[in-house]
Amino acid sequence: MDYKKSKAPINTVTWNTEKLSEPTGNVYESVIIVSKRANQIGVEMKEELNRKLQEFASYSDNLEEVFENREQIEISKFYERLPKPSALAVTEFMNDKVYFRNPAKEEEVGKDDTDDDII
Repeated sequence: MDYKKSKAPINTVTWNTEKLSEPTGNVYESVIIVSKRANQIGVEMKEELNRKLQEFASYSDNLEEVFENREQIEISKFYERLPKPSALAVTEFMNDKVYFRNPAKEEEVGKDDTDDDII
């Protein structure tokens, strides 16, 4: 996903818990889904940043050669200005762009109720 073009808020936003719990019916389940998605986004962003910064890596052990690299600083600042992974995850969740399922609920629905009728 292109996080640079996301409409997620950069600042903190208060979300209505009733609206947040609508897709799952449980606010806690919604928060778990959002947190797992935020972790995924955070890992993706970190890997992307590391790949870009790897280009500027210096493998010499000489401490005198430490210098500032403008491009490296600009890349780091750019990633600092992006919306946080949690804001991106909540925005995706509220726009129905996150696929989720609960295997425990699927097992309960799939159970055969005839076993309860045996006396």
